[in-house]
Amino acid sequence: MTDEILPTAQYDVFRHFLEEACGIVLGENKHYLVTSRLNRLTKEFSFPTISAMLDTLALGTNVQLKERIIDAMTTNETSWFRDGYPYEILRHELLPHYAKKKPSSFRIWSAACSSGQEAYSISMTIAEYQVANPGALSSFIEIIGTDISPTVLKMAREGIYDEINIIRGLSEERRERYMVKTDDRWQIRDAIKAPARFAELNLFKSYSLLGKFDLIFCRNVLIYFSSESKTDILNRMAQVLNPGGYIILGGSESPTGYSPAFEMVRYEQGVIYRLKDDWKP
Repeated sequence: MTDEILPTAQYDVFRHFLEEACGIVLGENKHYLVTSRLNRLTKEFSFPTISAMLDTLALGTNVQLKERIIDAMTTNETSWFRDGYPYEILRHELLPHYAKKKPSSFRIWSAACSSGQEAYSISMTIAEYQVANPGALSSFIEIIGTDISPTVLKMAREGIYDEINIIRGLSEERRERYMVKTDDRWQIRDAIKAPARFAELNLFKSYSLLGKFDLIFCRNVLIYFSSESKTDILNRMAQVLNPGGYIILGGSESPTGYSPAFEMVRYEQGVIYRLKDDWKP
């Protein structure tokens, strides 16, 4: 079986499917990437061609095939403490802010959490703050990680990573403090794993079952969506933030022009966004 080149007309149909299914907007320059990933799936599902596989997808009867195609197309690029500054802001600005308020609970949502590195980086940051400030944040702490991909969520729930995944952004000191090595893999320690739980979620579906949050990490996610989808997601995220809650976006992302719900907050380490006091959905 040789790799097939996806015809332009079918590529356009597939682009429409992907946007409808999970909001990801593929540019014309992604033709080769899509063809490469779909060719791998034809082998996995024993289809003779991509065309045959997409014909089956169009029937809507093979749920596993649909999930695997979305899984293959979803970008799962991630690392520990990615970009650094969001975790510095969390530790030095937001955690002291919430500690002073003495809330009964402190809830964080890691949206599009991939294989869990972001959620566990947040947990490590909170643990470090608590060690440096005993008793300062004694609230019930919960970190919810969500993603559309069952494959990466399985890894996140297990909290077990190979050497390649470990070296990307995790210092040797943190690795020794927060992980246990078993053979050639590393397991997140229970104290870091305990506050985090993970759930499958398409960002275009309802968030109501997640509850309310004090802080949302939605980093390097919106860049894949259309303007209309960005507006929809940001406005609905605003609805699940507690009053005065914050959202942290990727370095090239901003709610400006998409949602009136947020105001910019500048810190020495970088920029994040706060839910406006007078915003109403």
